[in-house]
Amino acid sequence: MGYKRVMSERKEPSLVLSLLPVFFLISLLAVNVIIYGGDSSYGPNQIALLLTAGFAGVLSLRLGFTWPEIEKAIVKSISSAMAAILILLMIGSLSGTWLISGIVPAMIYYGLEILNPTIFLFAACIVSAIVSVATGSSWSTAATVGIALIGIGKAMGINDGVVAGSIISGAYFGDKMSPLSDTTNLAPAMAGTDLFTHIRYMSFTTGPSIIISLIIFLIWGFTLEPNADLGNVNAVQHAITDKFNINLALFLVPAIVIFLIIKKMPALPALLIGTLLGGIFALIFQPQLISTISGITNDPLRSSYAAVMQAMFADVSIATGNGIVDELLSSGGMYGMLNTVWLILTAMIFGGVMEGTGMLRRIAREIIKFANSTGSLVAATATTCFTFNVTASDQYIAIVVPGRMFSNTFKERGLAPENLSRTLEDSGTVTSVLIPWNTCGAYQSSVLGVATFAYLPYCFFNIISPFMTILFAYLNIKIRRLDTKN
Repeated sequence: MGYKRVMSERKEPSLVLSLLPVFFLISLLAVNVIIYGGDSSYGPNQIALLLTAGFAGVLSLRLGFTWPEIEKAIVKSISSAMAAILILLMIGSLSGTWLISGIVPAMIYYGLEILNPTIFLFAACIVSAIVSVATGSSWSTAATVGIALIGIGKAMGINDGVVAGSIISGAYFGDKMSPLSDTTNLAPAMAGTDLFTHIRYMSFTTGPSIIISLIIFLIWGFTLEPNADLGNVNAVQHAITDKFNINLALFLVPAIVIFLIIKKMPALPALLIGTLLGGIFALIFQPQLISTISGITNDPLRSSYAAVMQAMFADVSIATGNGIVDELLSSGGMYGMLNTVWLILTAMIFGGVMEGTGMLRRIAREIIKFANSTGSLVAATATTCFTFNVTASDQYIAIVVPGRMFSNTFKERGLAPENLSRTLEDSGTVTSVLIPWNTCGAYQSSVLGVATFAYLPYCFFNIISPFMTILFAYLNIKIRRLDTKN
């Protein structure tokens, strides 16, 4: 009886009240960017999400909700992300064993093989994409091969902005499509789908976007007359072969994982198999590294176990003497994923309060008044992601908040959650680097030494992607419904 009375006393949140936590969050994030810069995603933003969740909780108490009800909404929200968190931790282990086995170094080595001066911009985009897929990070790609490619471009006399645009286009393509990427794991977690369904469905819009970008860079490249010494590239390759036994047999492991994914094996066991195979290949192909990593020289069996185990759960760095290569050849294992796990947990706490009290639904209702079709709904979602990139200055928030905001709306319209997760990445992840005051824009500009507005016009992939996902929605191409399997 008491419960029914509480239910009847609840008030529906007004639009102004529902927006207060959002503005509160944006304000805290802005302060974090000013004070912490690019480090704001490593703790300050998580605290901002928790404080905003607390603020939203206080407001919801005034609406008639009780703390047990708010807590239940938080637990439900976190529970929905547990599969993504487990996959993320497993990916941390996989990245470690793929590093010490030589799989990731082999991807980088053979990627640099395709660098040809006559098609430099085209090749730079592809190399950046390969390295980003291998590492799961556009930031690491820019800070390593990106810097080398900028140097080569300078020697060729090519405009820095164009070179940076080709690097960023490739790096963000790889970041989006790599299962090792934190944003690629975050988007499906927010939308309510699984990692490999998300990647598979995202390929429909990402493929045409990168193909168009590559064609532009290829045509542009043929108008140039490059002439440069590729000594930096040769130095990187030499540093890799000095430490690793590089051969094509190493690609057998990723081929097996891809095969398992195609055969629709669940993500966790597929990634576990990939992790274990990586460890086995490390023992077969890189025995010289094992004792170096473990620090054990007098017991081969113990040394092998310790090295593979360390790669799975802790930091591993391979020192080559080449600064660019050393930056690439490092992995944090499961431990390295904990910051992203922390971000997901705090985001789900915030989303749980906002969702459970109807605030996100109230905001979404105002937006979808203007979204009468699937195309306009996707366009509204993409615009919201971009708006958060501009106002919140953080790509994670540009994925988290719109993801929770539109999740129920997509379901109510009969749209499978992978439509939402694809839109979040096609608009939230890739446009972050186009904003000078966004953490991604500030980082890439600083690392590459090229102003954001100087490279922005040439980031063709990042510009095309949100329009491609909107176009697919309006033309009803690869829009999966909840009651279909296509």
